[in-house]
Amino acid sequence: MPDRVHDLRLAQHITYVHQHNNHPPKQFQPLDMKLMRRYIAACKTKQPLIPEELNEYISGAYVEMRKEARNNNEMLFTSPRTLLGIVRLATALARLRMADVVEKDDINEAMRLMEMSKDSLNAEERQKKPQSVTDQVYAVIRSLLPPGSHQTKVIKMADIEELAASKGLRPQQVHDCIDTYERLNVWQLDTAKTKLTFV
Repeated sequence: MPDRVHDLRLAQHITYVHQHNNHPPKQFQPLDMKLMRRYIAACKTKQPLIPEELNEYISGAYVEMRKEARNNNEMLFTSPRTLLGIVRLATALARLRMADVVEKDDINEAMRLMEMSKDSLNAEERQKKPQSVTDQVYAVIRSLLPPGSHQTKVIKMADIEELAASKGLRPQQVHDCIDTYERLNVWQLDTAKTKLTFV
């Protein structure tokens, strides 16, 4: 079920990044780096062991991963190195908890991370998603702003249309993109439709 508050927060974050080419200011106080270094050093002293009762569970899970990879004709091979990676990830997760023993939850999380990693690579191999026309036009408009510019936020429409045309984009596609982002309050087109101003 859609979460309106979450969707609104996500939309605001995306439009901020598009407007400022940077992430919004943090709403929290970052941890002190000295504290983080002490914590990491303490984690490194731990050498968690995998209990005997988890060996069968890990082996069974690995066999299932191999079976699924064959059935789905995945491009990435699930090898013994995959199993080694799961064991190392699970051990690292136990270290983060400052634990002396690897738990089943550590194994499950390690396998989830491995699967997500493989899924992202498989998706890239299967198909690289083409950029939408709106995204192409937006990239053209952003490219007319000087890098790191915080003052020059006004662009002539003539410059936008000329550069867009050189990239094979039609005037109607340019205007559709401008309308879309104007509704999101990313920029504003003046009444004469000759200048675009980033908000």
